[in-house]
Amino acid sequence: MDIDNTQAQMRKGVLEFCILATLTNGDAYPTEIIEKMKEAKLVVVEGTLYPLLTRLKNMGLLSYRWEESTSGPPRKYYKLTPVGKQFLKELESTWDELVRSVNKITK
Repeated sequence: MDIDNTQAQMRKGVLEFCILATLTNGDAYPTEIIEKMKEAKLVVVEGTLYPLLTRLKNMGLLSYRWEESTSGPPRKYYKLTPVGKQFLKELESTWDELVRSVNKITK
């Protein structure tokens, strides 16, 4: 049995939720999102993050703006849309319920 694969699958299942949650405090550049995830021990790479950001944007949950950078090309900063904020609230409720259910079974 491959525990690493199971752990990776569990992390992938909450990745969208965590990305949305990292944007609750304001706009963020993808590198900043990756750093916040690393700090939380949820390692995500650019090849995973960018498609997720695009999908969340296409769903209307995120928007972005371009900002000039002093050290290179313009940067794309993402933020939650009003729809994204509501969706995140619903995910938080679902997460709380899931955690309670799993704790009930595992404890």
